[in-house]
Amino acid sequence: MPALICGSFAYDSIMVFPGRFADQILPNQIHMLNVAFLVPEMRRDFGGCAGNIAYNLKLLGGQGFPMGAVGRDFAPYAEWMDGQGVSRTYLHTVDEAYTAQAYITTDMDDNQITAFHPGAMNHAHEISVPDDAGIRWGMISPDGRDAMLSHAEQFEVAGIPFIFDPGQGLPMFDGKELSRFIDQATVVAVNDYEAQMLQERTGLAAEQIASRVDAMVITRGSQGSIVLNQGSVIEIPPARPMQVADPTGCGDAYRAGLLYGLMAGADWETTGRVASIMGAIKVGSRGTQNHSLSPESVQETFQDNFGYDPGLW
Repeated sequence: MPALICGSFAYDSIMVFPGRFADQILPNQIHMLNVAFLVPEMRRDFGGCAGNIAYNLKLLGGQGFPMGAVGRDFAPYAEWMDGQGVSRTYLHTVDEAYTAQAYITTDMDDNQITAFHPGAMNHAHEISVPDDAGIRWGMISPDGRDAMLSHAEQFEVAGIPFIFDPGQGLPMFDGKELSRFIDQATVVAVNDYEAQMLQERTGLAAEQIASRVDAMVITRGSQGSIVLNQGSVIEIPPARPMQVADPTGCGDAYRAGLLYGLMAGADWETTGRVASIMGAIKVGSRGTQNHSLSPESVQETFQDNFGYDPGLW
């Protein structure tokens, strides 16, 4: 039975400035800023949380339907999805808009200037969660504000358990709205920074949030992750990356691992470790959907890192 992954689709344009922003920006002229950066290196990647998570879930051997709104320029991305065997059943095309676009410029000190155009993403609330498609698990990942609210309500009404993964969309919501998401969700997944923001906005400690869901997962980058479950704290060690090339999209890869483990009925120790493996594999490749793997290679990497066969493939 498949998962339904609600979230964004985007084109990521990544540019590298071979210098330092600080050398080009005059501090006493910030009020009339007018600068241009020559960026001889640029790449364009397929991205967006729903697209990234679905791509990684497919690599693991899982079945997932990404659901989101895309624009009139989506044809190259659609061709890529078809080639990877990722379903487009629940995509909504908005002819008068562009697919969401992120323009990211990075300098030699790893500082970033990002411009994000949501485009069609603002129409994602026009799609509804199906209640007759045999969906076993859902996910609410960053998307248009109205879409995240309505899709959580629809999952709840349909009785479909889901992961609430607010990500960079978290600041759009106040404490009351975030508390409502928590009460609707089955699992909350955040990084350590988002965990702090979620606690501040809701006034709830992490243990209190965890008591209102089956589990709260907090990722900590190279320090691994923790799962707060049934009053216990489960430490998930990080997997060893083959190389470190680009952390962009590691969180989405990790969440695909969570979905796969939950859909397979694995315990949290194993589910967290599958997620950790996926993040470690992704960090070795530039872009969010340029890495490749097979279920067999994940199983082998799992055994090498953690010393046992998870029995999931």
